[in-house]
Amino acid sequence: MDDATHLNVTPTLSIPRSELSYRASRAGGPGGQHVNTSSTRIELIWDLPNSRAVTDIERERIRTKLAARLDSDGSVRVVASDRRSQQQNRQSAEIRLASLVRHALHVPKTRRPTKPTKASKERRLSDKKRQGEKKRYRRGEAD
Repeated sequence: MDDATHLNVTPTLSIPRSELSYRASRAGGPGGQHVNTSSTRIELIWDLPNSRAVTDIERERIRTKLAARLDSDGSVRVVASDRRSQQQNRQSAEIRLASLVRHALHVPKTRRPTKPTKASKERRLSDKKRQGEKKRYRRGEAD
């Protein structure tokens, strides 16, 4: 997909920029007196409930994983104010959103329980026997 019209999240998922809305406000931090007069803080909001970019299953996974970042409408909200310019904060917010969504969509591998091998069982039993003999020897009950 084109970077100008879509925000690439994964090779298979890209969010249309039409679903993203930006809001600028004044921010604290670096910039000296300049910070008091310029609106460099960027709030990026992704309309998750109405997004056509994700399936219902993906939407539910994102909703549960990013519950702390959702507003009352269910939209994902990311704030960036660490840079001096609005454009840099905008890029930073986009990168952060893509990273959050990527991690939320990651499905961990299911753990398959494994059995100990015969050799490892024998090793454990022989180590236990050796430990027991050592303690019996300390008690003075050696055969």
